[in-house]
Amino acid sequence: MALPNPGMILEPGRTALVLTDLQNDFLSPGGNGWALFADSYARNGTVENLGRLLKAAKAAGLPVLISPHYYYPTDKNWTAPGGATEVLMEQLPVFQRRGPLTLDGLDGSGADIPEQYKPHVLDGKTVILSPHKVYGSSTNDLVLQLRKRRIEKVVMAGPAGNICVEAHLRDLLEHGFEVAMVRDAIGGTSNEEGDGVRAALVNYRFLAHALWTTQETIVKFTDLNR
Repeated sequence: MALPNPGMILEPGRTALVLTDLQNDFLSPGGNGWALFADSYARNGTVENLGRLLKAAKAAGLPVLISPHYYYPTDKNWTAPGGATEVLMEQLPVFQRRGPLTLDGLDGSGADIPEQYKPHVLDGKTVILSPHKVYGSSTNDLVLQLRKRRIEKVVMAGPAGNICVEAHLRDLLEHGFEVAMVRDAIGGTSNEEGDGVRAALVNYRFLAHALWTTQETIVKFTDLNR
């Protein structure tokens, strides 16, 4: 069945780029979760494409919001059982920070932003959201930050395409946002059921307002200034 194309037109002042999990544990060799995604990154050029999206969004003057995934020592006191991926992330472990009120130990850690992205992210303009704790944005301030900026259209990408990125997509759709997904700026793992990137793309096609490549997205960002 051929699905309809809802179409999505980006508009200055109403559009933002949202990236999830822009952190060393997923995106830098040696990170505790790198090996889970490395094959998909190599196929898609994910790490490079995320950098290209950041650069293009900044050049276009678009708001950029980063949704990080942090775990603090007090999160170890959770007693409710987690799902399979939650358990895996605890075993690795990933995204560990010493506490919400200190940056001690963050620089260069698995929870930190990869160095190549920092010039675009640590510019005093990028919004670093409060952390999401499982997968989606229902546990952080993404929707609030978008609403306060009167953003209605979101372009989204990130390493865990079929997990955190898709969960954020679903949350935003439930809140009435238009969302375009960048198909080659995601990664995914594989398991006995199949390939995570493929699963993500199938669902994006069903759910999102648009599904673009990085190059297509960059052209659309550039056209906003014309």
